[in-house]
Amino acid sequence: MSVGAILLAGGTGKRLGLDLVKPLVPLVGRPLFAWSLEALERCDAIEGIVVVGPPGKLDEMLTTCGFVAVKIVAWVDGGRERRDSVAKGIKALPPEFDLIAVHDCARVLVTPQLIARVVADAKMSGASIAAVPLEDSLKRGTLHRIDATVPRSGLWRAQTPQVFRRDWLEEAHANTKGAATDDAMMVEACGHAVRITEGDSLNFKITNPRDLSLAAAWLTARAT
Repeated sequence: MSVGAILLAGGTGKRLGLDLVKPLVPLVGRPLFAWSLEALERCDAIEGIVVVGPPGKLDEMLTTCGFVAVKIVAWVDGGRERRDSVAKGIKALPPEFDLIAVHDCARVLVTPQLIARVVADAKMSGASIAAVPLEDSLKRGTLHRIDATVPRSGLWRAQTPQVFRRDWLEEAHANTKGAATDDAMMVEACGHAVRITEGDSLNFKITNPRDLSLAAAWLTARAT
């Protein structure tokens, strides 16, 4: 089965306190998006990549990437919402790709090994996502009062990559109405079972300045 990837490289840097689009935020000598792109490039399971980025910024992303990404088959402008961007990526990915891996560029610490594990599980089951089990106790309540302790058994924090049969993902985007937090939710709504591949706690999503500093520290440590 041929596997293509959609790298979602949109978003703004407002929550990072920067006047830049998020994928171009500097991170240890290269733009933020380049770290996830490199992981996809280095993963033998991935054969083609579509980068979906902020409108008008794709040329700048290409010139500042810092390396030649030989697996890229298309660069396209993103849509208004995340699901719109994924839909554009699906359309831009050539039809010979049977499985599609969707990854958020803000998860810069993803490894080629994790990507390969999720792809392998999706090849067997049709769909799989990276996720990590909840480790902290969960409380329901207000700031000043706990109303209940929520059992954490069987609860997972979803990550990306998320890998699906192409026809399942196309069906999900064609038929799902209303809001969806991720592509797995949309595929589930179509009646397809989605497998969990154990992810990595370091595969967190950069959303604030603290995340950016933490990711920089880990990337620097990896290079030494």
